[in-house]
Amino acid sequence: MTEKVMAIEPHAAGSRKQLMILSLTALGVVFGDIGTSPLYAMRECLHGMHSVAPERDNVLGVLSLIFWALMLVVTVKYLAYVLRADNRGEGGILALMALASAKTHEHRFRHRIVILLGLFGAALLYGDGIITPAISVMSAVEGLDVAAPGLSRYVIPITIVILVFLFGVQSRGTAIVGKVFAPITLAWFTALAVLGIANIVDHPDVLYAVSPSYAFRFFRDQGMHGFLVLGSVVLVVTGGEAMYADMGHFGAKPIRLAWFSLVLPALLLNYFGQGALLINSPAAAENPFYRMMPSWAVYPMIVLSTLAAIIASQALISGAFSLTRQAIMLGFSPRLRIEHTSAHQIGQIYVPALNWMMMLATIGLVLGFGSSARLAATYGIAVVITMVITTLLAYIVARKRWRWSALFASAVTIVFLVPDLALFGANINKIPGGAWFPLLMAAGVFTVFTTWKRGRLILSERFREQMVPLTDFFELIHVERPARVPGVAVFMTSNAQGTPPALMHNFMHNRVVHQHVVLLTVVTQEVARVSADERLTVEELPEGFVRVVARYGFMEDPNIPALLAHGNVPGYALEHTTFFLGRETLLASEKQGMAIWRERLFAFLARNAQPATLFFGIPTDRVLEIGTQIEL
Repeated sequence: MTEKVMAIEPHAAGSRKQLMILSLTALGVVFGDIGTSPLYAMRECLHGMHSVAPERDNVLGVLSLIFWALMLVVTVKYLAYVLRADNRGEGGILALMALASAKTHEHRFRHRIVILLGLFGAALLYGDGIITPAISVMSAVEGLDVAAPGLSRYVIPITIVILVFLFGVQSRGTAIVGKVFAPITLAWFTALAVLGIANIVDHPDVLYAVSPSYAFRFFRDQGMHGFLVLGSVVLVVTGGEAMYADMGHFGAKPIRLAWFSLVLPALLLNYFGQGALLINSPAAAENPFYRMMPSWAVYPMIVLSTLAAIIASQALISGAFSLTRQAIMLGFSPRLRIEHTSAHQIGQIYVPALNWMMMLATIGLVLGFGSSARLAATYGIAVVITMVITTLLAYIVARKRWRWSALFASAVTIVFLVPDLALFGANINKIPGGAWFPLLMAAGVFTVFTTWKRGRLILSERFREQMVPLTDFFELIHVERPARVPGVAVFMTSNAQGTPPALMHNFMHNRVVHQHVVLLTVVTQEVARVSADERLTVEELPEGFVRVVARYGFMEDPNIPALLAHGNVPGYALEHTTFFLGRETLLASEKQGMAIWRERLFAFLARNAQPATLFFGIPTDRVLEIGTQIEL
């Protein structure tokens, strides 16, 4: 899902030194979310809404569940299995959807299901991107409750100030902040490991919890209550999807190296250290993370944990920007203004409208829930549903792309679906307590995605109904003999067959045709990037016309003037070119297609979408727009 800053290309990880540098860089990008889970995960299991008493057997049982969740869901499923599914080097739910859907075109219903699953999984990640900054920053600042209980009333104001600062600096890009991500995250994981070891030495038998027998015994003794604790255990695996989403920026090998050499050991040591503390002091369950350190270390750890929370939040915010760009390029979202904050790194983008909406929603969560413990009730279900969808889409990739047998692929999928569905079932009861928020938000985003896609298809059908075959247009200009004016006219059209409506309207009203006419269609393919030799197709037509089809991947930004300048298009020169674009006024109607409310929503989205001139990099002084009214 995420789009991050990188100073080194993923394919550069050839030497051992470069591999180490990439692994270190990945610490501050890939593992920020999962790395801040120790702030609240253990607390929610033993002091949260559906917690169990912090007794020895319960502590060991919870630790066993945490250990095996990290091993099965993150280590085996994501690191060993899902990371194999790369879309020309890119990962993430939309990349996986595109990879799976490319193999299901022959089955229309199956293809539609794959698209809908991928879209809903992507929509869920927006809720995650809002909840993560709220719960991570608030959990870090809540250390003040331990250091100085009298300062507890300042937790919410300080959290809001940090969040406003975090979202406020997005427009400046993350290049400067990114340089310090890795050292801070390295210090954070080192501190997690040290704190864990310091507590484990006081109660080393806590390490017995690596045996799954303690998890089974926990379920046997606690029954349904023990099952509900899984709703809090899921907090330890949030961020697993980020490993897959960031694969395109670092490669699978550096991510795996960082995970096994530092991240996984540090997380396990800290969780087991918290468990050792709770066996000795059950009262520490109210905040075991900050209770596991000496009093002199609380304030420094509040600072370090706040920085780690900001890094984790930055990763999710940047990921939401990246996800939005992918959705726009794949045709599921209206065009939004996207600013590039770096002249060197294409991945550094900023989406102003989305940024401010996320900030308001995040602050609203902080004010509405008031504590990270209450926020934990909202967290988890979106992550788990996305994990289930990832497992299902990976099955299609395994069968169709990797050519696994149905038996083997099904067996692997079932192994991963069992813990995924167990975690999902345990999170259902969170819906009344706050988990409705990410589901409601996902439903809204999903509605926008599907309405925009369906609306564009209906709009294309309406144009197709009115479109004049190009051969007929050529016959018409032979009869009418319009004036042929000097220069190049580029008519952008989504249909690569007929006569663009803007061309027809210009001819009918002005009775002129340029000496050189380019009929340009931009196609986004279901791959991350398109190779240079596949980028452009130029077909010369009669009467000085040229049909050009430009192809882009969903991780690329189209720049039409630059593309045409290097595309051997006859007669093209920007200073002598006029780009003709259609501007449609959409009217809801009773025609078959969508419900009236969806037609009105589509029309609203279209009116507020970014102009095509900005999206395609076309200079505004070279554009002529021709308006039409279309009934949906």
